[in-house]
Amino acid sequence: MIVEFDEVESIRRGHPAWKLLRADHAPLVLSFLGTVFVEGNARTVPAAELTARLDDYLYALNERLGEGTFPKSAKAYLDDWSAPEAGWLRRFYPPGSDEVHFDATPAVEKAVSWVNALRARAFVGTESRLNTVFELLRQMAVGTETDRDVRLGDLLRRREQLDAEIARVEAGDVPLLDGTALRDRYQQFSETARGLLADFREVETNFRGLDRELREQIAAWDGAKGDLLGRVVGERSAIADSDQGRSFHAFYDFLLSSRRQEEFTALLEKVQELAAIGEPDPRMRHIHYDWLDAGERTQSTVRLLSEQLRRFLDDQVWLENRRVMDVLKSIEGHALKLRGRPASAVTMEMDAAAPDVALPFERPLYRPKTKVRISGDIAEAAEDVDVSLLFEQTHVDPARLAGTVRSALRGRSQTGLAPLLREHPVQDGLAEVVTYLALADPAFRVVFDEEAREQVSWTGSDSGDGKTADVPRVTFVRADAGGEGEEEA
Repeated sequence: MIVEFDEVESIRRGHPAWKLLRADHAPLVLSFLGTVFVEGNARTVPAAELTARLDDYLYALNERLGEGTFPKSAKAYLDDWSAPEAGWLRRFYPPGSDEVHFDATPAVEKAVSWVNALRARAFVGTESRLNTVFELLRQMAVGTETDRDVRLGDLLRRREQLDAEIARVEAGDVPLLDGTALRDRYQQFSETARGLLADFREVETNFRGLDRELREQIAAWDGAKGDLLGRVVGERSAIADSDQGRSFHAFYDFLLSSRRQEEFTALLEKVQELAAIGEPDPRMRHIHYDWLDAGERTQSTVRLLSEQLRRFLDDQVWLENRRVMDVLKSIEGHALKLRGRPASAVTMEMDAAAPDVALPFERPLYRPKTKVRISGDIAEAAEDVDVSLLFEQTHVDPARLAGTVRSALRGRSQTGLAPLLREHPVQDGLAEVVTYLALADPAFRVVFDEEAREQVSWTGSDSGDGKTADVPRVTFVRADAGGEGEEEA
């Protein structure tokens, strides 16, 4: 397999196993988690138990390496290791328990396996692996052969080899494996058995990811339940029919066979007692029980998918039944209300007798707008225009009107608009009257009485005719007069 630079860089930055190897306290994490979860094959450890074991482990290390080597508490280390940015421990609540439990992630298995692979080995077996490779090649080649004669020829050849070996044993020639061959095969058996446990943890993580995706889909689903079931069942079937799923189920069925278990136990006990293999791996004595335990936990994760589907269906059926009952009760209530009325009184309003159909091709097509060309030539006017009318604009000075109001309020607290205009006649027509209504001055306030009306008159400047306007009663009240002016107005 070719290793690309970008791929390695991405793994270095994001993979939890690489982060673990680069961590400051990587020896502590690898030694403790490897002992508890990898060597001990622990899958669910309560938080209290794991905290106590880590506390004892930290105490022993600080005593040997010096106080303050690992200054944090055991709980703080576990919180750091289970944080999302680390991803070395999984925190969860098992069904039926309200206590936090911990489990190692596949990243820990990978990191521990990599560190163990760095150890120098006094004996490296190659013969057994070569035999395994040769046997795997033979199984693949023969297992895909469709020619009947070729398959029969292979079986006859193998039978001849078995007959020859049987004849040798009957003649007293019993070939035995020497110590080197035994240690070679035992080493390969031990490595393969430990690798299977690591694979189980990774398979369980993959199934748990599928369960998490299913929960997210159910939580955000607002469509028909049939569509969701089709999608989930399709994904479940895809997982079961995948290479990983078929291989896992075949291996699990092999473990559940009582005959296979008895045969495996007998063979394992006999091999563990062989003196030629040297110091046997103590974990291999119960490795098949560890496989069963790991496989059962993986199967329980798969069962969560079915439980989520069943809970979703139960909730949907309950909601639909409740909606049906609400509709039935509404119909019954309306029927009771209309029970005493004649049939002719029962009516229903409709928006229209027939729907309005608007076909797309009945709409008018787009018509581009006609561009009008404007000539740049400016023609001279045919007749003279009096432009002086543009400068005959009326301007009313609000400051002058405000000064008039202040003068009128100099000897009294308030005055009305009508008497003010009688004392000070309008000079600029209606514009001056409107300006009086919009005055704003700190010396007085303008109070409007909408319920009372009054007539104000003035003389037009252009024609000399009298003009009258009907306006609300307007009163100018001096600012230092308080609220008396409003009450009088």
